[in-house]
Amino acid sequence: MALQPINRRSVSEDVFDQIVADVLSGEMQPGDPLPSERRLAEVLGVSRPAVREALKQLTAAGLVEIRQGDTTTVRDFRRHAGLDLLPRLLVRDGELDPAVVRSILETRLHNGPKVAELAAARRRPELGALLEQTITALASESDPVAQQRHALTFWDHLVDGADSIALRLMYNTLRATYEPALPALATLMAAEVGRPGAYRAVADAVVAGEAAAAAAAAHALLEPATTALLDALAALEAQESQS
Repeated sequence: MALQPINRRSVSEDVFDQIVADVLSGEMQPGDPLPSERRLAEVLGVSRPAVREALKQLTAAGLVEIRQGDTTTVRDFRRHAGLDLLPRLLVRDGELDPAVVRSILETRLHNGPKVAELAAARRRPELGALLEQTITALASESDPVAQQRHALTFWDHLVDGADSIALRLMYNTLRATYEPALPALATLMAAEVGRPGAYRAVADAVVAGEAAAAAAAAHALLEPATTALLDALAALEAQESQS
């Protein structure tokens, strides 16, 4: 018997998800007032404590603003929300948002060289062995999805070496957003993860403490697949616009 984890959700999470969906879809615009707690509870068929908890979560996510004794209003998530909203923006109504995909790819190409540069500048003594171990695993792997996972581990070590909490949190979010798509991206990513020598060039520069060379090697590693993905995305958008 194949047992599956049981997904336990609270009522407040369901309320949170409904309001988030309305905010992201534009059905609720910045500045729009939300119904009162009492009205929301009546419309949604839930308790007021559940609504209150959901509103706290929405406030923490930067999606609404609650003023004591005043109405709760929708905020502009583009100005107030954090990276934790990215997975919700990427897939809406079961479809990928091309603009969000593009922004993730551009961020990846921008941040990768900086991560390598900082890792080289800070030269953590244990980093070289960890990178070498990952490159060896990557070089011996033939499965394209497993190759991508080894590549993610390589970058995981580099982000640790960069010793930047901001870059770490950004990487965590981008990885969590990206990982579910590994099988779908296998073909396009093969040009990147199938080049262990390019990873070794990054690792060698990092271990040598050559920050500029590490950044250049990281850009050379990431740029081909990023360009291919962006081109594929542009072609898809053009096709959809013609249909």
